[in-house]
Amino acid sequence: MRFRKPLLTCLAIVACSFSASAQEVSVGEPADQPFKAVIELFTSQGCSSCPPADAVLKTLSEDPSIIALSLPVDYWNYLGWKDTFASPRNSDRQRNYARARGDGAIYTPQVVVNGLIPVNGASKSEIEHAIAETSKTVGPQQISVRFWQERNTLNFALGQELPEHAPREATIWLGVVQMSGEVQIKAGENAGQNVTYTNIVRELTPVGIWKGQAMRVQLPRAAMMQADVQKVVVLMQEGRSGPIIGATMAGLW
Repeated sequence: MRFRKPLLTCLAIVACSFSASAQEVSVGEPADQPFKAVIELFTSQGCSSCPPADAVLKTLSEDPSIIALSLPVDYWNYLGWKDTFASPRNSDRQRNYARARGDGAIYTPQVVVNGLIPVNGASKSEIEHAIAETSKTVGPQQISVRFWQERNTLNFALGQELPEHAPREATIWLGVVQMSGEVQIKAGENAGQNVTYTNIVRELTPVGIWKGQAMRVQLPRAAMMQADVQKVVVLMQEGRSGPIIGATMAGLW
C-alpha cells in the first residue's frame, strides 16, 4: 500500500489537555449536529452481489449525518480479477469484527454499523434499522471529535465534553479516504461493468489510545497529502474491534 509508509513513519501524536484557540478552524460537523452513524461496507470488485451495495453506500454518503466508508477486501482476488482498491488490512478488520462478535460471519457485501451490527450491505432498510438500534447506546455522537487544519498540521480534539457514563478507553484510528473511484472491471464475476466506489479507505491505522480524558492529536499535514486522497477520517473504537463511540470525517485542503 502506497500510503502505509508515510502514515506509520511520519505520524507523531501530541496529547494534552484540550484548550480552544481563536485560530482553530473546524471543518467537521458542528458541535450541535454530531454524526449519528459510521457505516463500513466490506466490498469487492470480484463479487457479483456487491455493485448494488456500492450504490447504496453512495446514497448513504449523501446524508451529512452519516460517515459512509468503503473498505475493499482482497479474499475474492482468486476468482479471476484482482481488486484494484483491496487491502489485506480491510480483510483483517472484517475478520476481527466477526471474531469480536463471535459469529464468524464474513461475506461481501457486508456492512458493519457503528462497529456493532453486521447487515447485508445491499439492503438500505437493514442498514437504517441497525443505525436506529445502535444509536441508542453507541455511535459517533457519544464522544466528541473535533477536527481543524492549520498551515502545517492536522489537529483533533477528542472527548473535551464527556458524558456522565462515558467509556474510559478507546483505540484512535486514522484513515485517509479517496472520495470516488471508477473502475472498469475486465474479468471475474463483474466482467464488463464500470463500478463507482465512494469514500474508499486507502489506509486505516491505529495511532493512539484515548483513556477517558480530553486529549489533542496533532499530525504533520504533509504526511497526509497523497495523490487521490481528499478526506481524513478519525474513529474512536472500544478495544480494536468494538463499538464506535466517536468519529469525524472532513475534507483536506
